[in-house]
Amino acid sequence: MRTSYSIAVFLCLFLFTGCPDNSIEERALRIHERILTVDTHVDTPTIFTLRDQDFDLSVRHDPYETSTKVDYPRMQDGGLDAIFFAAFVWQRERTPDGNANAIQEAQEMLDGIHDNLELYPDMAELALTPDDAYRLEKDGKRAIFICIENGYAIGNDLSLIEEYYNQGVRYMGLCHFSNNDICDSATDPEGPEHNGLSDFGREVVSEMNRLGMMVDVSHISDEAFYDVLEVSTTPVIASHSGTRAIHDYPRHMNDDMLKKLAENGGVIQVLFMYVIEPDPQDPQKLATVVDVVDHIDHIVEVTGINHVGIGSDFDGGGEVEGCFDVSQMTNITIELVKRGYSEEHIRKIWGGNFMRVFKEVEEFAQK
Repeated sequence: MRTSYSIAVFLCLFLFTGCPDNSIEERALRIHERILTVDTHVDTPTIFTLRDQDFDLSVRHDPYETSTKVDYPRMQDGGLDAIFFAAFVWQRERTPDGNANAIQEAQEMLDGIHDNLELYPDMAELALTPDDAYRLEKDGKRAIFICIENGYAIGNDLSLIEEYYNQGVRYMGLCHFSNNDICDSATDPEGPEHNGLSDFGREVVSEMNRLGMMVDVSHISDEAFYDVLEVSTTPVIASHSGTRAIHDYPRHMNDDMLKKLAENGGVIQVLFMYVIEPDPQDPQKLATVVDVVDHIDHIVEVTGINHVGIGSDFDGGGEVEGCFDVSQMTNITIELVKRGYSEEHIRKIWGGNFMRVFKEVEEFAQK
Protein backbone atom coordinates (compact mmCIF):
# COMPACT_ATOMS: atom_id res chain seq x y z
CA MET A 1 0.00 0.00 0.00
CA ARG A 2 2.80 2.43 0.95
CA THR A 3 4.63 1.63 -2.33
CA SER A 4 1.52 2.34 -4.40
CA TYR A 5 0.97 5.63 -2.62
CA SER A 6 4.61 6.65 -3.08
CA ILE A 7 4.38 5.96 -6.81
CA ALA A 8 1.18 8.01 -7.03
CA VAL A 9 2.86 10.93 -5.24
CA PHE A 10 5.88 10.67 -7.50
CA LEU A 11 3.74 10.73 -10.63
CA CYS A 12 1.69 13.61 -9.31
CA LEU A 13 4.81 15.62 -8.51
CA PHE A 14 6.81 15.08 -11.63
CA LEU A 15 4.34 14.31 -14.39
CA PHE A 16 1.30 16.48 -13.75
CA THR A 17 1.54 20.24 -13.37
CA GLY A 18 -1.94 20.43 -11.89
CA CYS A 19 -1.04 18.34 -8.84
CA PRO A 20 -2.35 19.82 -5.52
CA ASP A 21 0.31 21.41 -3.33
CA ASN A 22 -0.60 19.21 -0.35
CA SER A 23 0.92 16.16 -2.09
CA ILE A 24 4.26 17.97 -2.11
CA GLU A 25 3.81 18.79 1.56
CA GLU A 26 2.93 15.20 2.41
CA ARG A 27 6.03 13.92 0.65
CA ALA A 28 8.18 16.56 2.36
CA LEU A 29 6.81 15.69 5.79
CA ARG A 30 7.53 12.00 5.27
CA ILE A 31 11.10 12.83 4.27
CA HIS A 32 11.48 15.18 7.22
CA GLU A 33 10.34 12.46 9.59
CA ARG A 34 12.74 9.86 8.17
CA ILE A 35 15.95 11.90 8.23
CA LEU A 36 18.13 13.24 11.04
CA THR A 37 17.60 17.00 11.25
CA VAL A 38 20.24 19.23 12.82
CA ASP A 39 20.34 22.97 13.52
CA THR A 40 23.96 23.85 14.20
CA HIS A 41 23.57 27.18 15.95
CA VAL A 42 21.06 28.68 18.39
CA ASP A 43 21.66 31.17 21.20
CA THR A 44 18.92 29.85 23.47
CA PRO A 45 21.28 29.48 26.49
CA THR A 46 21.45 33.28 26.68
CA ILE A 47 17.79 33.13 27.70
CA PHE A 48 17.89 30.51 30.44
CA THR A 49 21.30 31.46 31.85
CA LEU A 50 21.44 35.25 31.42
CA ARG A 51 17.93 36.60 30.88
CA ASP A 52 15.44 34.26 32.52
CA GLN A 53 16.83 31.45 34.63
CA ASP A 54 13.32 30.12 35.18
CA PHE A 55 12.74 29.65 31.44
CA ASP A 56 11.29 26.16 31.10
CA LEU A 57 12.46 24.31 27.99
CA SER A 58 9.92 21.55 28.61
CA VAL A 59 6.99 23.93 27.99
CA ARG A 60 5.78 25.19 24.61
CA HIS A 61 6.16 28.99 24.47
CA ASP A 62 4.50 31.45 22.11
CA PRO A 63 7.30 33.09 20.10
CA TYR A 64 5.33 36.33 19.74
CA GLU A 65 4.58 36.63 23.45
CA THR A 66 7.99 35.52 24.75
CA SER A 67 10.34 36.48 21.88
CA THR A 68 11.85 32.98 22.13
CA LYS A 69 12.42 30.53 19.32
CA VAL A 70 13.35 27.21 20.91
CA ASP A 71 11.98 24.78 23.47
CA TYR A 72 11.67 21.01 23.42
CA PRO A 73 7.96 20.79 22.48
CA ARG A 74 8.52 23.20 19.59
CA MET A 75 11.54 21.19 18.48
CA GLN A 76 9.27 18.15 18.36
CA ASP A 77 6.60 20.11 16.47
CA GLY A 78 9.17 21.13 13.88
CA GLY A 79 10.69 17.66 13.64
CA LEU A 80 14.12 18.94 14.75
CA ASP A 81 16.17 16.09 16.18
CA ALA A 82 19.42 17.78 17.19
CA ILE A 83 20.58 21.28 18.01
CA PHE A 84 23.74 23.08 19.06
CA PHE A 85 23.30 25.32 22.12
CA ALA A 86 25.83 28.15 21.94
CA ALA A 87 27.60 29.53 24.98
CA PHE A 88 27.93 33.04 23.57
CA VAL A 89 30.35 35.60 24.99
CA TRP A 90 30.11 39.20 23.83
CA GLN A 91 33.44 40.81 22.94
CA ARG A 92 34.66 43.31 25.54
CA GLU A 93 38.01 44.59 26.79
CA ARG A 94 41.02 42.41 26.02
CA THR A 95 42.67 42.98 29.36
CA PRO A 96 43.45 40.52 32.15
CA ASP A 97 40.23 41.54 33.91
CA GLY A 98 38.24 41.47 30.68
CA ASN A 99 39.54 38.02 29.80
CA ALA A 100 38.80 36.73 33.30
CA ASN A 101 35.23 38.02 33.09
CA ALA A 102 34.77 36.41 29.66
CA ILE A 103 36.04 33.07 30.93
CA GLN A 104 33.73 33.27 33.94
CA GLU A 105 30.76 34.13 31.74
CA ALA A 106 31.51 31.23 29.40
CA GLN A 107 31.73 28.85 32.34
CA GLU A 108 28.43 30.09 33.73
CA MET A 109 26.83 29.47 30.34
CA LEU A 110 28.25 25.94 30.14
CA ASP A 111 27.14 25.19 33.69
CA GLY A 112 23.69 26.53 32.84
CA ILE A 113 23.37 24.24 29.83
CA HIS A 114 24.38 21.17 31.85
CA ASP A 115 22.12 22.10 34.77
CA ASN A 116 19.19 22.68 32.43
CA LEU A 117 19.64 19.35 30.70
CA GLU A 118 19.39 17.58 34.06
CA LEU A 119 15.88 18.97 34.49
CA TYR A 120 14.37 17.18 31.48
CA PRO A 121 16.09 13.79 31.08
CA ASP A 122 13.06 12.26 29.38
CA MET A 123 12.96 14.95 26.70
CA ALA A 124 16.59 15.74 25.86
CA GLU A 125 20.11 14.56 26.47
CA LEU A 126 23.63 15.88 26.05
CA ALA A 127 25.20 14.63 22.82
CA LEU A 128 28.95 14.42 22.30
CA THR A 129 29.33 12.51 19.03
CA PRO A 130 27.44 12.11 15.76
CA ASP A 131 26.46 8.60 16.87
CA ASP A 132 24.76 10.11 19.94
CA ALA A 133 22.46 12.14 17.71
CA TYR A 134 21.32 9.10 15.75
CA ARG A 135 20.84 7.09 18.94
CA LEU A 136 18.77 9.79 20.61
CA GLU A 137 16.67 10.24 17.50
CA LYS A 138 15.67 6.55 17.76
CA ASP A 139 14.92 7.06 21.47
CA GLY A 140 12.60 9.96 20.70
CA LYS A 141 14.75 12.49 22.56
CA ARG A 142 16.24 15.77 21.41
CA ALA A 143 20.04 15.66 21.06
CA ILE A 144 21.67 18.75 22.59
CA PHE A 145 25.21 19.56 21.52
CA ILE A 146 27.26 22.41 22.98
CA CYS A 147 29.38 24.99 21.20
CA ILE A 148 31.09 28.27 22.08
CA GLU A 149 30.55 31.42 20.07
CA ASN A 150 33.57 33.73 20.23
CA GLY A 151 37.04 32.51 21.10
CA TYR A 152 37.27 35.46 23.50
CA ALA A 153 35.96 32.82 25.93
CA ILE A 154 39.51 31.43 26.21
CA GLY A 155 41.21 34.81 26.60
CA ASN A 156 44.78 33.93 25.78
CA ASP A 157 44.83 30.62 27.67
CA LEU A 158 45.25 27.73 25.24
CA SER A 159 44.61 25.13 27.95
CA LEU A 160 40.98 26.24 28.24
CA ILE A 161 40.18 24.65 24.88
CA GLU A 162 40.69 21.19 26.32
CA GLU A 163 38.83 22.15 29.48
CA TYR A 164 35.84 23.24 27.41
CA TYR A 165 36.08 20.14 25.24
CA ASN A 166 35.90 17.98 28.35
CA GLN A 167 32.67 19.79 29.28
CA GLY A 168 31.12 18.83 25.96
CA VAL A 169 32.02 21.71 23.64
CA ARG A 170 32.32 20.32 20.13
CA TYR A 171 32.99 23.47 18.12
CA MET A 172 34.14 27.00 18.80
CA GLY A 173 33.61 30.12 16.73
CA LEU A 174 36.93 31.93 16.60
CA CYS A 175 35.49 35.43 16.97
CA HIS A 176 32.30 37.46 16.82
CA PHE A 177 31.59 41.01 15.61
CA SER A 178 34.95 42.36 16.82
CA ASN A 179 38.60 41.36 16.61
CA ASN A 180 40.05 39.33 19.46
CA ASP A 181 43.42 37.76 20.30
CA ILE A 182 42.76 34.86 17.91
CA CYS A 183 41.81 36.57 14.67
CA ASP A 184 40.21 39.49 12.89
CA SER A 185 36.44 39.74 12.61
CA ALA A 186 34.66 40.39 9.33
CA THR A 187 32.78 43.28 10.92
CA ASP A 188 35.14 45.11 13.29
CA PRO A 189 34.66 48.85 12.60
CA GLU A 190 38.35 49.44 13.30
CA GLY A 191 39.37 47.11 10.49
CA PRO A 192 41.96 44.31 10.58
CA GLU A 193 44.44 43.97 13.42
CA HIS A 194 46.23 40.71 12.66
CA ASN A 195 45.62 40.57 8.91
CA GLY A 196 43.98 37.19 9.50
CA LEU A 197 44.91 34.72 12.22
CA SER A 198 47.31 35.83 14.92
CA ASP A 199 50.19 33.56 15.92
CA PHE A 200 48.10 32.63 18.95
CA GLY A 201 45.18 31.93 16.63
CA ARG A 202 47.25 29.43 14.69
CA GLU A 203 47.97 27.61 17.93
CA VAL A 204 44.27 27.66 18.74
CA VAL A 205 43.33 26.03 15.43
CA SER A 206 45.99 23.35 15.84
CA GLU A 207 44.87 22.60 19.38
CA MET A 208 41.25 22.29 18.29
CA ASN A 209 42.35 19.86 15.56
CA ARG A 210 44.26 17.81 18.11
CA LEU A 211 41.30 17.54 20.45
CA GLY A 212 38.63 16.88 17.84
CA MET A 213 36.87 20.21 18.26
CA MET A 214 35.48 21.65 15.02
CA VAL A 215 36.78 25.04 13.92
CA ASP A 216 33.95 27.48 13.19
CA VAL A 217 34.78 30.24 10.68
CA SER A 218 31.50 32.16 10.90
CA HIS A 219 32.12 35.86 11.66
CA ILE A 220 35.84 35.81 10.87
CA SER A 221 37.49 38.02 8.24
CA ASP A 222 38.28 36.77 4.74
CA GLU A 223 42.00 36.78 5.50
CA ALA A 224 41.43 34.82 8.70
CA PHE A 225 39.28 32.33 6.78
CA TYR A 226 42.07 31.61 4.30
CA ASP A 227 44.59 31.37 7.15
CA VAL A 228 42.39 28.81 8.93
CA LEU A 229 42.23 26.65 5.81
CA GLU A 230 46.02 26.82 5.57
CA VAL A 231 46.53 25.80 9.20
CA SER A 232 43.73 23.32 9.85
CA THR A 233 44.41 19.65 9.25
CA THR A 234 40.69 18.84 9.35
CA PRO A 235 37.62 20.19 7.51
CA VAL A 236 36.11 23.32 9.03
CA ILE A 237 32.55 24.57 9.47
CA ALA A 238 30.73 27.87 9.14
CA SER A 239 28.04 27.25 11.75
CA HIS A 240 25.73 30.11 10.72
CA SER A 241 26.63 32.05 7.59
CA GLY A 242 25.28 33.05 4.19
CA THR A 243 26.44 33.89 0.68
CA ARG A 244 27.49 37.29 -0.60
CA ALA A 245 26.13 36.47 -4.03
CA ILE A 246 22.62 36.72 -2.52
CA HIS A 247 23.31 39.37 0.15
CA ASP A 248 26.61 41.22 -0.01
CA TYR A 249 27.25 41.30 3.73
CA PRO A 250 30.83 41.17 5.12
CA ARG A 251 30.31 38.16 7.36
CA HIS A 252 29.01 36.04 4.47
CA MET A 253 31.16 34.04 2.04
CA ASN A 254 31.95 34.94 -1.55
CA ASP A 255 32.10 32.25 -4.22
CA ASP A 256 35.85 31.78 -3.98
CA MET A 257 35.54 31.16 -0.25
CA LEU A 258 32.76 28.65 -0.89
CA LYS A 259 34.95 26.80 -3.39
CA LYS A 260 37.89 26.77 -0.99
CA LEU A 261 35.65 25.54 1.81
CA ALA A 262 34.53 22.68 -0.43
CA GLU A 263 38.14 21.84 -1.32
CA ASN A 264 38.81 21.70 2.43
CA GLY A 265 35.92 19.25 2.81
CA GLY A 266 34.05 21.67 5.04
CA VAL A 267 30.44 22.81 5.27
CA ILE A 268 28.55 26.10 5.48
CA GLN A 269 25.34 26.16 7.51
CA VAL A 270 22.85 28.73 6.23
CA LEU A 271 21.43 31.09 8.85
CA PHE A 272 17.98 32.71 9.05
CA MET A 273 19.09 36.34 9.15
CA TYR A 274 21.06 38.64 6.85
CA VAL A 275 19.71 36.60 3.93
CA ILE A 276 18.30 39.53 1.94
CA GLU A 277 19.29 43.13 1.33
CA PRO A 278 17.44 45.37 3.83
CA ASP A 279 14.46 47.23 2.44
CA PRO A 280 14.99 50.97 3.14
CA GLN A 281 11.22 51.49 2.93
CA ASP A 282 10.46 48.69 5.40
CA PRO A 283 13.32 47.92 7.86
CA GLN A 284 11.11 45.46 9.75
CA LYS A 285 10.39 43.32 6.70
CA LEU A 286 11.30 39.68 7.28
CA ALA A 287 13.07 37.47 4.80
CA THR A 288 11.26 34.25 3.92
CA VAL A 289 11.90 30.52 3.70
CA VAL A 290 12.28 31.05 -0.04
CA ASP A 291 15.13 33.49 0.62
CA VAL A 292 16.89 31.00 2.91
CA VAL A 293 16.67 28.24 0.31
CA ASP A 294 17.97 30.65 -2.34
CA HIS A 295 21.23 30.67 -0.35
CA ILE A 296 21.20 26.87 -0.22
CA ASP A 297 20.62 26.73 -3.98
CA HIS A 298 23.55 29.04 -4.64
CA ILE A 299 25.91 27.08 -2.43
CA VAL A 300 24.91 23.84 -4.15
CA GLU A 301 25.48 25.48 -7.53
CA VAL A 302 28.98 26.56 -6.51
CA THR A 303 30.15 23.62 -4.37
CA GLY A 304 27.88 20.68 -5.08
CA ILE A 305 25.48 19.10 -2.60
CA ASN A 306 28.02 17.99 0.01
CA HIS A 307 28.93 21.30 1.63
CA VAL A 308 25.76 22.97 2.88
CA GLY A 309 23.52 22.71 5.91
CA ILE A 310 21.34 24.74 8.28
CA GLY A 311 22.31 26.86 11.31
CA SER A 312 19.36 29.13 12.09
CA ASP A 313 20.81 31.49 14.74
CA PHE A 314 17.46 31.29 16.54
CA ASP A 315 17.41 33.32 19.76
CA GLY A 316 20.37 35.25 18.36
CA GLY A 317 18.36 37.21 15.82
CA GLY A 318 17.45 34.47 13.36
CA GLU A 319 13.87 34.48 12.10
CA VAL A 320 12.20 34.41 8.71
CA GLU A 321 8.63 34.39 7.53
CA GLY A 322 7.53 30.78 7.30
CA CYS A 323 10.17 29.65 9.79
CA PHE A 324 9.73 32.10 12.63
CA ASP A 325 10.70 29.58 15.27
CA VAL A 326 11.84 25.99 15.55
CA SER A 327 8.29 24.65 15.31
CA GLN A 328 8.20 25.57 11.61
CA MET A 329 11.36 23.79 10.46
CA THR A 330 9.37 21.47 8.21
CA ASN A 331 8.73 24.42 5.91
CA ILE A 332 12.40 24.35 4.89
CA THR A 333 11.99 20.75 3.76
CA ILE A 334 8.78 21.58 1.90
CA GLU A 335 10.58 24.32 -0.04
CA LEU A 336 13.47 21.96 -0.83
CA VAL A 337 11.04 19.37 -2.20
CA LYS A 338 9.31 22.04 -4.27
CA ARG A 339 12.67 22.82 -5.87
CA GLY A 340 13.31 19.21 -6.80
CA TYR A 341 15.81 18.13 -4.16
CA SER A 342 15.85 14.37 -3.64
CA GLU A 343 15.47 12.73 -0.26
CA GLU A 344 19.19 11.89 -0.20
CA HIS A 345 20.10 15.50 -0.95
CA ILE A 346 17.72 16.76 1.72
CA ARG A 347 19.24 14.29 4.18
CA LYS A 348 22.66 15.81 3.47
CA ILE A 349 21.44 19.38 3.85
CA TRP A 350 19.60 18.69 7.11
CA GLY A 351 22.56 17.14 8.87
CA GLY A 352 24.37 14.55 6.79
CA ASN A 353 27.01 16.94 5.49
CA PHE A 354 27.66 18.42 8.91
CA MET A 355 27.83 15.05 10.62
CA ARG A 356 30.34 13.89 8.00
CA VAL A 357 32.65 16.76 8.95
CA PHE A 358 32.01 16.16 12.65
CA LYS A 359 32.99 12.50 12.21
CA GLU A 360 36.16 13.34 10.26
CA VAL A 361 37.28 15.79 12.94
CA GLU A 362 36.54 13.22 15.62
CA GLU A 363 38.46 10.48 13.80
CA PHE A 364 41.49 12.71 13.22
CA ALA A 365 41.77 13.32 16.97
CA GLN A 366 41.60 9.59 17.68
CA LYS A 367 44.58 8.72 15.46
